[in-house]
Amino acid sequence: MTVGIDSQTGISLNALGADPSLIGETKPSGRPTRKNVIASVLGPLVFLVVFLALWEYMHLDGMRRFFDKPGFLLPSVVTVIDQSFLDSVVRQQMITGLAWTTFAALTGLAISVVLGITFAVMMAQARWIERSMYPYLVAAQALPVLAVVPLIGSVFGGGLSARIFVCVLISIFPIVTNTLFGLTSVEKSQHELFTLHGVSRSTRLRKLQFPSAMPSIFIGFRISAGLSVIGAIVGEQFFRAGQKPGIGVVIEQFRQKARFPQVYGGLMVAAALGIAVFFAFGALRKVAIGRWYHDS
Repeated sequence: MTVGIDSQTGISLNALGADPSLIGETKPSGRPTRKNVIASVLGPLVFLVVFLALWEYMHLDGMRRFFDKPGFLLPSVVTVIDQSFLDSVVRQQMITGLAWTTFAALTGLAISVVLGITFAVMMAQARWIERSMYPYLVAAQALPVLAVVPLIGSVFGGGLSARIFVCVLISIFPIVTNTLFGLTSVEKSQHELFTLHGVSRSTRLRKLQFPSAMPSIFIGFRISAGLSVIGAIVGEQFFRAGQKPGIGVVIEQFRQKARFPQVYGGLMVAAALGIAVFFAFGALRKVAIGRWYHDS
């Protein structure tokens, strides 16, 4: 029998239960069937049509019938598109706001990724570190942003830095928890094998724990990406100083002037940004680990 040896760790591949003849082979990805394609396309389209029909009904009659409110509080979809995206002045405000919100959200997410993975690695290395840090991370996650708005404003001012801090505060927890779960979920037998061959802690982390944790890490990334967008918009609702009006600031300006079609247009832009970031990290996951891990 041929015994495969990993050249970098010196660990027998047979000891891991791997067939050396299969090394380098990947699981062939099944081609999507016609039924799956129809379901993935037709389902969202049907839901969209139902949603738009319900929206139009609420504008024409539902708001007054169910809430005793005038219909203009929920403008029709056509009015929203016409006054939000076809109006060149409003459209430019939306684009500018989207750019600043995207910058704040991605900057906060990048900081959360660096800090979150660092904290998770520290917690995975020693049980006492995990027990010391975890309660404070939970407390930070449970802390209402409104309760610390005055403190954030005092420390960071009312501009872009305060919005980024809110993004980090909201989005860091899923990265820490999912990364920690992945790092500590490696099978005991694999740890014993690495110990048997005298592998260093850094090599164990790099060669065993991180590869095993990648699916969990990317789940944390996708959750935190959406939360970071929410954090950016929430931060913009409270911190509007400076000449960097994000989409949250634009929405609030339109709300104060009772320009409801533009308010809903801004909400559409914010939702589209959250969806785009979520799917972008899904695509990044497939590029990074799709060769080894396949969705069931």
